[in-house]
Amino acid sequence: MTQTETIFALLGAAVLLSAWLLLRSFAHERGLQRRLAEALSEQLDDRLAAQHREILRDLHEGLARQTDRIGEHARADRDLLQRGLSAASLQLSRGMQALTQSVDGRLDTLSGQVSQRLDEGFRKTNETFASVMARLATIDEAQKKIDGLTTNVVSLQELLGDKRARGAFGEVQLEALVQNALPPDAYAFQQVLPNGTRVDCLLTLPAPTGKVAVDAKFPLENYHRMFDADAAELDRRAAQQAFRTDVKRHVDAIAGKYILPGTTSDGAVLFLPAEAVFAEIHAYHPEVVAYAQHKRVWIVSPTTLMAVLNTARAVLKDVETRKQIHVIQDALAKLAKDFQRFDERMAALARHIEQASRDVQDVHTSSRKISAHFHKIESAQLDELADEAGAQT
Repeated sequence: MTQTETIFALLGAAVLLSAWLLLRSFAHERGLQRRLAEALSEQLDDRLAAQHREILRDLHEGLARQTDRIGEHARADRDLLQRGLSAASLQLSRGMQALTQSVDGRLDTLSGQVSQRLDEGFRKTNETFASVMARLATIDEAQKKIDGLTTNVVSLQELLGDKRARGAFGEVQLEALVQNALPPDAYAFQQVLPNGTRVDCLLTLPAPTGKVAVDAKFPLENYHRMFDADAAELDRRAAQQAFRTDVKRHVDAIAGKYILPGTTSDGAVLFLPAEAVFAEIHAYHPEVVAYAQHKRVWIVSPTTLMAVLNTARAVLKDVETRKQIHVIQDALAKLAKDFQRFDERMAALARHIEQASRDVQDVHTSSRKISAHFHKIESAQLDELADEAGAQT
């Protein structure tokens, strides 16, 4: 498996794993929110309905038994009690209605925010995946044509006759590729490193990758002599050996200048702006590729560099998506605090209802005693009343 195929496989696995984790996390959060809202609504409805029915039943039964037995003053007390209880019931109903509306509003707002974040995350993931698949298709098509590129880039020798022109061409092509693929805060051109060297491009990627140096210079003199039709076979073989030596020497220079522990990543990138040179190295000089990998220097062409940059862009987008997940987590934490306050207020309301129930029982006891006195009066049991009054004194 070549380096390009390995990158493709890792890219596909990373994208699929990120999408799966994101879908699973979002599905779990939405299920938790839905179950919390349903449980809260059912608990409120059941408790309020049961307590309201119990209070009204006790009041009506107690007041109905006293209507025909007590006089004008007892009826006035009963009316006063009914008005007080009605006002308390109305106030309780209004309070619970306001509380329910507040909770429903908070849940609706949170649901809308979570849905919006989820939709945005899914949209960005789909866009990234579609972009990566398009780039992969382009790379596959380009790989099929690599064998024919050698004859199509002969004019490169005339265009890049000296080192300065060749270096400028590589830098311009590198800048165009990087600027089209990455956001401005993810790269810097002609950056000076702490050891005093100047790198053509310095990529700034999320941890643990960190800063990756990219060099756009490449040795080409011996490469041209390798394909000189006028040269002898022995000279072309000597040029081929010199070309391998030039590439290894350039790899050593990149590893020594641009791989700085604690400052840059543990690897650097050698950018070859010609696909033909890249194809020559990977097709006929595998020992040079192995040497570069041993030195932690990755040789790339414009096509393969685009795949690397697209992978880096996908990683940057994934980091931004994870930042949005923290926003959802903060919203859920606020909801948990609001629910804790609601639980405390519900407990206080339960205590008030319990106190009201005890007061109703006390009123009911007093009503029974008054009824008993009126019954004795109506039965002319005056002697028993006198005895009771004497016993109390």
